[in-house]
Amino acid sequence: MHQLSCFGDRLETWVDKNEMKFNKGKCRVLHLGKNNPKHQYRLGVDLLGSSSAEKDLGVLVDNKLSMNQQCALVAKKANGTWDALRRARPAGQGGFSSPSTLPW
Repeated sequence: MHQLSCFGDRLETWVDKNEMKFNKGKCRVLHLGKNNPKHQYRLGVDLLGSSSAEKDLGVLVDNKLSMNQQCALVAKKANGTWDALRRARPAGQGGFSSPSTLPW
């Protein structure tokens, strides 16, 4: 079992010093690379869970550093927005057949 002891100790000291709360339950390990031995890590006494993908700053990154999941999510959101625009178009004013026919 590997530990991020130096980082974990400094983090806990910083949190205590600044009278903040730190949710260790939200911490995850993202193992990158094909030959990664996928060790288990601890933060203090708590074992950190692992994840196959994590979202950071709005970008979803998986353990293969692939953007496939991110692209699929963005496309799904764009299609939902497009459908909402089509439904909101007043009757009798013609419809949109594709985003390229939008007036703007």
